[in-house]
Amino acid sequence: MKRLVSVVLCIILLMSAAVVASAEDLAAANADKATKAATMSYDDLLAAAKEEGQVFSVGMPPEWANWKDLWANLESLGIKTTDTDMSSAEELARFALQDKADADIGDIGIAMTSVAMDQDLLLPFKTSKWDSIPDWAKDADGKWIEAYTCTTAFITDLENVDKAPTSWKELLEGNYKVCIGDVEKASQAYNGVLSCALALGGDETNLQPALDAFAKLAKDGRLNTSNPYVANLENGEIEVAILWDFNALGYRDQIQKDRFAVTIPSDGAVTSGYASVINKYAKNPYAAMLAREIMLSDAGQNFLALGYVHPIRTDAVLTDDAKAKLLDNAQYANAYQIKDQNAWKATLEELPTVWQEQVSVNMN
Repeated sequence: MKRLVSVVLCIILLMSAAVVASAEDLAAANADKATKAATMSYDDLLAAAKEEGQVFSVGMPPEWANWKDLWANLESLGIKTTDTDMSSAEELARFALQDKADADIGDIGIAMTSVAMDQDLLLPFKTSKWDSIPDWAKDADGKWIEAYTCTTAFITDLENVDKAPTSWKELLEGNYKVCIGDVEKASQAYNGVLSCALALGGDETNLQPALDAFAKLAKDGRLNTSNPYVANLENGEIEVAILWDFNALGYRDQIQKDRFAVTIPSDGAVTSGYASVINKYAKNPYAAMLAREIMLSDAGQNFLALGYVHPIRTDAVLTDDAKAKLLDNAQYANAYQIKDQNAWKATLEELPTVWQEQVSVNMN
């Protein structure tokens, strides 16, 4: 019996070692492919991607930031695309499954890039537009690159609110309900809290002014923590919601453009971004690198602008149709970029607990 147990244990250990070796071999092979891709022409990269024939994305659904145009472009080139929608944290958890996951490329909130780097999950690829991307929007080795930015906005249902707020001061002094969404999970919600803090003298290290403000809204029966979507906006269930600008603009146009006002709060608005990340254990690394190459090209930056987000490349030539999707640049004059990502990461780790203790407890 003891001999049998020993044999079984040996088999398990050998199988575990084989899995580790397989993942390490895949990562090493992908690193070699990334090195080769760095000097490939577009046509050679396309040929390599077509040999793989498919790409698995995570957290890049067709309706978000107009990813559907990128997927349609790849499909037209003979590359099958499949997306599984999930949060940034879930994307990285999928990457961490190594060779057991179908996850080649993802799109994560910029605050999560440090987590991805700490876990050593990313494959570097700079693309041919590397020099057009600001230094603050990319890892020096190309392990992550912001493809677009978004900014905190208010969307106001003018059928329920007489005057749309244009600042946090106006919003907090109003008499309508304010929808913030799920602060404990959603990037646009917790960045909304930071935006409020900025207006009231706080920053990424100090959210207390915003927590106090939202606690008062809760006590006054003016806070709604449901997630704002097309359906509840269209049904008139939301008076004012705090969203990323591209979501607000997209929802407005899907429902009825004249019914909703979209404004960037003049006294506090966070501009953040989402980063393209390629799994170091990708099963289709060339196809993933091609997807990134296209998304940062002029064509790809137009795809994103048509989804109401601001392309990261300021030198990208946008069509008139793409430009028309965006708010006037003057509204972004006072937008704030997070200066200390490590401090913000630490703040976010504490936010779910303090939100529960100081705000949720006051919900009617």
